[in-house]
Amino acid sequence: MKTATLDKWSRLALYQEVLVDGRVQCHLCPHNCVIADGKTGICRTRENHGGHLYTRAYGNPCSLAVDPVEKKPLFHFYPGSRIFSLATAGCNFRCLNCQNWQISQASPSQLDHYDLPPEKLVEEAIGRHTEMIAFTYTEPTVFFEYMLDTAKIAHQKGLKTVMISNGYINTCPMQELIPYLDAANIDLKCLDEEVYRKLDGARLQPVLDTLNLLKESGVWLEITNLLIPGYTDGIDQIEKMCKWLVENDFTDTPLHFSRFFPNYKLHDLAPTEEYRLIEAKAIAERTGLKFVYIGNMPEVHGENTYCPSCRKLLVERLGYFISLNKMEAGKCSYCNEKIAGRW
Repeated sequence: MKTATLDKWSRLALYQEVLVDGRVQCHLCPHNCVIADGKTGICRTRENHGGHLYTRAYGNPCSLAVDPVEKKPLFHFYPGSRIFSLATAGCNFRCLNCQNWQISQASPSQLDHYDLPPEKLVEEAIGRHTEMIAFTYTEPTVFFEYMLDTAKIAHQKGLKTVMISNGYINTCPMQELIPYLDAANIDLKCLDEEVYRKLDGARLQPVLDTLNLLKESGVWLEITNLLIPGYTDGIDQIEKMCKWLVENDFTDTPLHFSRFFPNYKLHDLAPTEEYRLIEAKAIAERTGLKFVYIGNMPEVHGENTYCPSCRKLLVERLGYFISLNKMEAGKCSYCNEKIAGRW
């Protein structure tokens, strides 16, 4: 088979093992794809070229924007800040409900893109008067080399970095990135192995391993759980997940329950019922989680931050914007309780 020509957005990939017969095994994520010459892995970004693995997602983001940090969502990480956000094509999941499937389920060669190597990307972020960079929209793991090099330069320039991820990454690459990573939001689908396989084409345990690694490393962490009717919105599923989070010392980690809207291959499902999101929040708080939010449903006012000690309103949010902030030096201004986060 004729191998495609490498282009300027190709780099020799990290975390590869050369096998016999021209095959290569990728060790970046838990799929550990074995890839024949001329083929790509599940992510569509890492290609075997002549017996060596190359990333085709380096310096070619398909999406750029300046967002409120609350949109990631990150509620306890410098509220009100603006963050320069980017993605390349590709993903290592096959989520039936994907919101960005037009770019996540494509290869970099299929989409129009910008020419922004790491140095230029950091300059662009600074030029847009932002002090943070978010690797987001698709799955940042699949453009790992680009993310890693950008994060190193960003830290040299005094910028903070954020990863919005499904958490499906092997331990060694995650450990390599952590020194240059300030915050992450991990999408925890549920605590059901079968649902992970059916909904996302992946396994649960590697995601739990990533959560524990980030927590132990000191990277600021928040978690999102999308309640999909018939898949992840069961009361038993919610209770099981919240219990695991409490038992594994995530009580101070903000948990964002997010409302599902019909999309991609689940376009025939109804949106998540309002009562189920409210019930999920109550279950999480009753289990012992201190900071629980409801996203994609502004009418229930589930995105405000309250002091877990005196219950006073500390941060009021209207959409993605801050209308009130009563935090003082990382503490509640009413009772002096320390509030977990980066303020």
